[in-house]
Amino acid sequence: MIPLPNNAEIFPDADSVARAAADRLVALCAESRQERIAICLSGGSTPKRLYALLAGPDYVGALPWERLHWFFGDDRFVPWTDEASNVHMARTAFGDAPIPEGHLHGIPTDGTPESAASAYAETLRGFYGADDLDPARPLFDLVLLGLGEDGHTASLFPGKPAVDEREAWVVAVPEAGLTPFVPRVTLTFPALASARQLLVLVTGAGKREPLTRLAEGEDLPARHISSVGTLTWLLDRAAADLG
Repeated sequence: MIPLPNNAEIFPDADSVARAAADRLVALCAESRQERIAICLSGGSTPKRLYALLAGPDYVGALPWERLHWFFGDDRFVPWTDEASNVHMARTAFGDAPIPEGHLHGIPTDGTPESAASAYAETLRGFYGADDLDPARPLFDLVLLGLGEDGHTASLFPGKPAVDEREAWVVAVPEAGLTPFVPRVTLTFPALASARQLLVLVTGAGKREPLTRLAEGEDLPARHISSVGTLTWLLDRAAADLG
């Protein structure tokens, strides 16, 4: 078995990981007394399962959709109609979920990646109501992240300048570290860390190598995942090398 973080929980398969994340969101919403609840979404196959679950019969009635605002941790700089877009994936997975108009806040794809990053940062600041992040008042109630096979998370790739950014909330990534090699826009580690809860969803045997490299102390981007609130890694048995 791969040495895992102390805050890791292991589930039988990817569906179980998605369901565990859904349960945590339901519990968060039930406990929250806030008028607005901000969720930061991730791309990937397991988050796609999660979004479909939330829109399905087991969960759709348990969520206060009118209070939920959905943001994105990163996206490829392609039109929202493109299948490579995280917005496209989320919209498809959510299907007929009762998301109010204006509550799904996609990263812009017009102009340049740099102008899109600036515009999305303004969207986040407008929602948050301040220009500086206060650890006592997180930007997000829940952040979802994944782990790439090269150790990246969001669009924070090994060796790219965005990994070291500690001031901006959102930055352009002119050259991705993996295919498709299209520009991207990503939230930075400080913005992602501004969360009451942060969940890292890791599934599949392909994630064993980056998990091993992290356990061995390699300075991969995912090593810098943190949260001002709670941080939990949700893994399936395949990723954790349990068969």
